[in-house]
Amino acid sequence: MLNETEVISEFILLGLTDIQGLQHFFFISFLLLYLTSLLGNGAIVTMVITEPRLHTPMYFFLGNLSCLDIFYSTVTVPKMLTGFLFGHQPISYGGCLAQLHFFHFLGSTEAVLLATMAYDRYVAICNPLRYALVMSPQTCLLLAVASWSTGFVHAMMHSVMTSQLSFCGHNHIHHVFCDIKPLLNLACSSTSLNMTLLNVVTTAIVLGPFTLLVLSYLYIISFAFQKVRSQEGRWKPFSTCASHLTIVALLYIPVLFNYTPPSSGNSSKRDVQVSLMYSAVTPALNPLIYTLRNQEVRSALKKTLG
Repeated sequence: MLNETEVISEFILLGLTDIQGLQHFFFISFLLLYLTSLLGNGAIVTMVITEPRLHTPMYFFLGNLSCLDIFYSTVTVPKMLTGFLFGHQPISYGGCLAQLHFFHFLGSTEAVLLATMAYDRYVAICNPLRYALVMSPQTCLLLAVASWSTGFVHAMMHSVMTSQLSFCGHNHIHHVFCDIKPLLNLACSSTSLNMTLLNVVTTAIVLGPFTLLVLSYLYIISFAFQKVRSQEGRWKPFSTCASHLTIVALLYIPVLFNYTPPSSGNSSKRDVQVSLMYSAVTPALNPLIYTLRNQEVRSALKKTLG
């Protein structure tokens, strides 16, 4: 009997559309988003490293977030842009697994890192006298390493389990990059363990940090209304958290929409559009949000450019 794992050595990414005019429009749009992501996040990383005023836990985590966004968009967007220019794009079996691994590695790391940033804001606002002790450099480094490690282990589980599947028949992926659901659609062997991993572990990776994030902000809201008497003083904590909350919404709303409902493994056109939101659009918007809403970042940017 023919070993079915050897039947398919590459996949074909079908992309968003076959209409040439729309392909050119998408190419220009996503190229601009990608350049914005590279330049904006690169500028934030440079400022966090070079500007002494930004050597604080909050900006340490922001620098990690910007690094993540650079890598995150680079995993999918360049291949996507090639597809918009030249049509359906082949990707090798190994390249597809690598793309799947890094996509989930960086995405789940970002989910955990956003919860860590929410905890940092909780300590800064609700326990300011102990902030320097609680969020020491060693603690910040440990939290960052834990975020990256959690994302890596989660992605490794997916990539190892996907590599055990047998693929045969057609090799067309109805997506702009290699993701789990489209690959499960092409598998000839049983995908029950893969679906369990997707529905249980991935949901936990999304909802666990999200729960911690919500609890942090509930404590901040409770503190603001119970401990702070003046109206102006109550709004000050929310203004410092506005940028972070905007980024949380941009990431978590589409991710919760895509991964937390029990999944059948089917990948629809809606899933492709939602994936584009957090893989290409959000990384480009994050540096703009922090730059526009944060006086310290704006000042550091002016100093760097000046």
